[in-house]
Amino acid sequence: MTVMIPAELVAIPQIEGVYARPLKRFADERGAFTETFRAEWFPMVNWSRLQMNRSISKEGVLRGLHYHFHQVDVWLLQSGQIRVGLADLRPTSSTYLRAHAFDLHADDLSCLYIPIGVAHGFYSASAVELLYVVSNYYDGADERGVAWNDPTLKVPWGINAPVLSNRDLLNRPLADIPMDERPR
Repeated sequence: MTVMIPAELVAIPQIEGVYARPLKRFADERGAFTETFRAEWFPMVNWSRLQMNRSISKEGVLRGLHYHFHQVDVWLLQSGQIRVGLADLRPTSSTYLRAHAFDLHADDLSCLYIPIGVAHGFYSASAVELLYVVSNYYDGADERGVAWNDPTLKVPWGINAPVLSNRDLLNRPLADIPMDERPR
C-alpha cells in the first residue's frame, strides 16, 4: 500500500524520508497558540503506541547518534538552538550512508520527522528543550547507537569536543557494528 505524503511536509533532500513540517503560530494580545502534532500529518506511521518525551540539554551537549528498528521520531524544539545530525543507515535507501547536518532554532516553528533507520542526534549550541513524539513505547532493545564522529558517515557537525553521555561515548563506529545490528 502506497501512502501519499501530505503536501505540507517539506522534504529534507539530503536524506530520503526526512521531512520538516512548518507549524502555524496564532498570536493575539494574550499570547500565542501553536498546534504541534497530529497523527494525520504523518500518515505513513501507525501512531497507536505514541509516546511523548522531553529532553533538556546544556550548551555543548551532543546526544547521538541513535537509530531504531521500530520507532520514528518527530522533534519539536521548544527553546534554544541545535545542530541536527543525520546519517542514513538504510541499505535500500537512495541516500544510503549519506550524512547531513543543519541548524534548527526554536523560532523556526517546524517539527522534524525522522524515519526508522536514520541515525539522528543533536548538538546543543545553547541550552535547549526538545519535545519529541515517537511512534512506539520506549524499548531499550530498540535503542541503538553509532559513534557521533564515525569516519565512514562523516556527519558535518563542525565541532570537536562535545559533552557526551557515557552511553554515547560507547557507541561504535559503523564498521564495527555487525550487519544484523544495522537497519535493513
